[in-house]
Amino acid sequence: MTRIALLVLLCCCHIHAGLAAPARIIILRHGEKAGAWKLCGVGQARADALAATYLGRNAAQSLFAAGEEPAAILAITLHTLELAAPAAATWDLPVTMFSVMPQKSAEAFDKALDRRTEEAAAALLANPAWQGKTVVMMWEHKHIANAKLAAKSPGEAVTLRQLLQLDKLKDVPETWPSGTYDYFWITDYADGSTTPTGFRMVKQVFDGRYAKLPTNDWGAPNGLTSDSDCDLKGAE
Repeated sequence: MTRIALLVLLCCCHIHAGLAAPARIIILRHGEKAGAWKLCGVGQARADALAATYLGRNAAQSLFAAGEEPAAILAITLHTLELAAPAAATWDLPVTMFSVMPQKSAEAFDKALDRRTEEAAAALLANPAWQGKTVVMMWEHKHIANAKLAAKSPGEAVTLRQLLQLDKLKDVPETWPSGTYDYFWITDYADGSTTPTGFRMVKQVFDGRYAKLPTNDWGAPNGLTSDSDCDLKGAE
């Protein structure tokens, strides 16, 4: 989809606000990763823990109201798809992909993420099938919120924080920290409006077999070590 088409679609969303916005969008980043193609063991365990605790059918601390189920679960990269799959399977729901595969260069990868993130945001605010419902987005953290990325594209919205108008609310962080995997961003919209009315961050806390998953505070080191086989960015 061209940028002009995206702008037209986003404008239509604002003109027809009240037609299609979800009631709630739950955003989280991909799990801990081993490299460009897969999650590490910790990230795979987080995917299972999320399904059992927060996002799957009959989850112990479900983020959905009684009798509610997600209208869609969105993902963008292989890491986010791997994180989404266990929860989606419990609902017998396909993962809706705005797919970006690893690229030959970091620049090409970032540009593809820019484009797919814009397309996903436009779809979120214009799809009548999701109106008044809850949609889950499992995303790449820099394209959720990143002050440096936003500054590189002045006058253009490239992160979900910008595209979903979260920047209009208080206390929405400008950047998602590189070592933080254990939070949800939950944003509410009223009566189909594309302007959010509420925002909260919820920390992922697990017990039982998942009790040892990292649960560091926002922006704090996650404590991963070299024997974990995980990417250690943000570990210290």
